[in-house]
Amino acid sequence: MTAEVISLGCRLNLAESETIRALLANEHNVVVVNSCAVTAEAVRQTRQAIRKARRANPDARLLVTGCAAEIEREALGTMPEVDGLIANESKLDPRAWNIPGNPAPVSTLHTRAFIAVQNGCDHACTFCVIPRGRGRSRSLTVASVLQEVERHLERGASEVVLTGVDVTSWGHDLSGQPGLGSLAKAVLSAFPELARLRLSSLDGVEIDPELIEMFESELRLMPHIHLSLQHGDDLILKRMKRRHQRADAVRLVERLRAKRPELAVGADLIAGFPTEDETMHQANRSIIRELQVVHCHVFPYSPRPDTPAARMPQVDKATIRRRAGELRAEADAVRQDWLAGLVGRELSVLAEADGTGHAENFARVTLPAGTERGRIVSINPKSLERGLLQ
Repeated sequence: MTAEVISLGCRLNLAESETIRALLANEHNVVVVNSCAVTAEAVRQTRQAIRKARRANPDARLLVTGCAAEIEREALGTMPEVDGLIANESKLDPRAWNIPGNPAPVSTLHTRAFIAVQNGCDHACTFCVIPRGRGRSRSLTVASVLQEVERHLERGASEVVLTGVDVTSWGHDLSGQPGLGSLAKAVLSAFPELARLRLSSLDGVEIDPELIEMFESELRLMPHIHLSLQHGDDLILKRMKRRHQRADAVRLVERLRAKRPELAVGADLIAGFPTEDETMHQANRSIIRELQVVHCHVFPYSPRPDTPAARMPQVDKATIRRRAGELRAEADAVRQDWLAGLVGRELSVLAEADGTGHAENFARVTLPAGTERGRIVSINPKSLERGLLQ
């Protein structure tokens, strides 16, 4: 058995897991759980994954890394299934795994390559423990990013996704403090053969003017953004210690859609944040339709240890579950309307291994049998079934 890496949580973890696989390419009988701690549910899923991995691999050396390995270090370290913990900040360092030499070449495990261009976070949102798990914000240099892109393109990736904990803060710690737009432009300029560039979750207040202009001038930058929105009510946003208000998000989406009318918007929203009343919840619900959020990630609030939000007046769990359900229902309705509007329109679709693919706007599309994984094909869907364009 060669090393197995189980990845939980964000796209950054997914990108890092690919590097860990390369580091451990020559290791045998090792299982790594790359954990997540963004919510209490994420920690529960981490523990569940550890137990499942041990049952499937009773004789393997089982190691845990990731945010939960930092934030829940004592609890995870005492689990009988766990043989050791690898510090989150060290998990891409070969020395942390006691292996010699340079990592093996990164293999492309997906039709798109996730490249971690930034790590850590300098902000202090009252609900979040991730800065404790990831540390201060730090950026990969342009040269290092280009090197990573080249490695993935050589192995057949058709799409590159730039990701990070707070990816729009990329460059703040580099000479001249360049913006994310300059990095995106450097990638597309260096690799004219790169068909698609996509960005992971963005903090709207940090999106630089160059990046906004690129949505109009560079068609290889996908018409799809995912906003770290979190809520639609201004008082809750203030209590979250977010740096934007509702109107800021509305203006940003209006500006971007003026540049790229077909832009698809995704967003993270938290249901049942402490002190949230029904009026605030309805503001959260209504922003889904106002922004036409078609890729919505709803997180029921759960208190994280030693965060300011955990000390605020809490909403009861039954109400949180109900409100999360209402947010998801609203998002599903908006998404279904959007998908129905794509029927009969020609879409450029990147083929996955499961017989489906994603259009430029990240709509999922069923592909003709035999479509080769990694190819970009034109599809004119004729119907919509169970959330899939056919």
